[in-house]
Amino acid sequence: MTTRVTQGMLNNQLLRNINTNLTRINNHQNQLSTGRQINKASDDPVGITFSLRYRSELSANDQYETNVDAAVSWLEYTDTMLAQSGEVLQRARELTVKAATGTNPQQALNAIKSEIDQLRAQLVNIGNSEFNGKYVFNGQLTDKAPYEEATAAGATVDHGEIKFEIGVGVRIAANMPGNKVFGEPYDPNDPVKQNNDNLFRVLDDLSKSLEDGSIPGIENALGRLDTRMDVFLEARADVGAKLNRIELAQARIQDINTNLQTLQSKTEDADIAEVITNLKTDENVYQASLSVGSKIISTSLVDFLR
Repeated sequence: MTTRVTQGMLNNQLLRNINTNLTRINNHQNQLSTGRQINKASDDPVGITFSLRYRSELSANDQYETNVDAAVSWLEYTDTMLAQSGEVLQRARELTVKAATGTNPQQALNAIKSEIDQLRAQLVNIGNSEFNGKYVFNGQLTDKAPYEEATAAGATVDHGEIKFEIGVGVRIAANMPGNKVFGEPYDPNDPVKQNNDNLFRVLDDLSKSLEDGSIPGIENALGRLDTRMDVFLEARADVGAKLNRIELAQARIQDINTNLQTLQSKTEDADIAEVITNLKTDENVYQASLSVGSKIISTSLVDFLR
């Protein structure tokens, strides 16, 4: 059975073809204006799934980079405070060595005592250092100063760690509680805490020995200061090791970002030269379809009767 083709069918088919040509032109114009070959999910359903995955991973890496920057800033500030503490401690040691010679009159020992007291006050200030409005040596209680000058030797600081996530399942503590720097709190009524480890207690004992002119007490304080100096060096080494690890993580994040951006570009970005070529081809086809269509539509019954 032969299908009868009517003029209406020809007209409808012509309109469909013209609309198809216009759609292709519109798609290529969108790609040209946006520079992307995927502007909506229907453009490439498979490609859009990869694109969304790359975007999600890039967003996560952006957060990791922010965390890395915050951790580096915190550790660098902590290292600066440790360096300042080390300078104060070194000065205290120099004065103690001078006082331990046994040739100083009491007036000289009193002068040394006065400077030791000032150095202790400076260490309390360093112990209460703030970074971005947060106390760096009080664990997770960053809104509270850990030390008071009068009771610094017996102060109990928070031991909590402030951890930053610098990768998938990778977290690193950027803070250093004060007890790891200045020593555990001293408590004369607690046998467990009757120790000579606390730096503020060492300076208190040194100050008292200088006031009393006790050379054995001064010599004892000198050995304890050397022990505390070793602790400061260990603390700075720990901070340095963490900074090195974070720098490696930072380089890894940057490499991953570069790879993801390359993959995203291959998936999403349009080949501009190809898009322009296809657009010009579609425009020529569209003009040709309009030209052919004008001849089909102009045909009427009068044309057949001529």
